[in-house]
Amino acid sequence: MSATGEGEHAYNPYSRSCPSRRLLRELGELWSVLVIGALYEGPLRFTEISRRVDGISTKMLTQTLRALERDGLVRREYYTETPPRVTYELTALGRDLADVMDALEKWAVGHMDDVLAAREAYDAERAD
Repeated sequence: MSATGEGEHAYNPYSRSCPSRRLLRELGELWSVLVIGALYEGPLRFTEISRRVDGISTKMLTQTLRALERDGLVRREYYTETPPRVTYELTALGRDLADVMDALEKWAVGHMDDVLAAREAYDAERAD
């Protein structure tokens, strides 16, 4: 992992004051990961995202979408039709991130049995 960002600024998430640390924290939150994953296939309406991301509250989905929009990862598109319609989609920056997160999701799903077995073995050792 590189500690230096592109451009004229050097970013180091291992430094307490670096803004990249906050970004990593926000992106590592469960709801951010799942919302970005839900939008990976293309634009969705709010209710479609809510159905796809099982268990997310309306309030948390609203907060997550606003944060992702603020960071330039999601675009909110408002259509002035009757009834009005709003869709959300990944920006180019968000799509780039989604590719990385997709690999992480595939790794997690593909190795879940190994992780569960490791947890069971760890817990069994500690129970003795």
